[in-house]
Formats: sequence, C-alpha cells, structure tokens
Amino acid sequence: MKIDGACHCGRVSFEAEVDPAMVVVCHCTDCQALSGSPYRVLIQASAEAFSLRGEPRVYVKTAASGNPRAQAFCPDCGAAIYAAATKDPKVYNLRLGVIRQRGELGPPARQVWCDSALPWAQDLRDVPRVSGQS
Repeated sequence: MKIDGACHCGRVSFEAEVDPAMVVVCHCTDCQALSGSPYRVLIQASAEAFSLRGEPRVYVKTAASGNPRAQAFCPDCGAAIYAAATKDPKVYNLRLGVIRQRGELGPPARQVWCDSALPWAQDLRDVPRVSGQS
C-alpha cells in the first residue's frame, strides 16, 4: 500500500510502500519515554520503498541490543517520523501518527516488549469515552 505523511507542521514529509497488515505496537520503555505515551505504534517500510523530504533532526539512542538507533523527528514541531539503523538502514519504522492513511492500516499484527507494558494500557474498553474533549 502506498502511504504518505508529514510531521505536524509539514516541514518533514515522506512517502513509502508498506504492508497494511503489519502494524506493530511497541511497549518498550524507550518508546514510552520517546513518545510520551504508554506505547508506540509503527509500521515498517524497506529503505527502497521509503523517500523523505525535508531534514529531520536525529537523536541516536543505543537500543537494548547494543545497536545505535536513529530516532528522527521534526526540528520545528518535534513530531516523531521514524526510527532506523544509524548506518545504511534497510528498514524504517514509521510512526503511525504521522501517516495520513493511518485509519486504513491495521489492526496491529503483533505487540512487542510486552514485559514493559503498562497493565492498564492493555484494555481500555471499560474507560468512559466521549467524542471530543470534555
């Protein structure tokens, strides 16, 4: 599936080809801290199927594996765009929130780093819902 997206302010944008059935929920503590949320949702795109416009800022975080990971985000609005290897990335983990077609992707195919998951974030069905902010 062809997708496109951009940061909140539009300075950094991208296009990619992805498998819409391969959405992943990551519960690792890095994703929690970097997203400010209990988990992050992503979809992978191969390097050959990913093109970027604009220059993101990159923060390098050493993963639990010991590998350095580039965390790319907009230098103006701070929106997270992707994570990838720092040298010759083969795959880009695109952040679902900046993908324009995010409603057409998923549901998630799997969850990873579940030992780090916040227990209450696993089931929100009983949390009261409203259609807007109240």
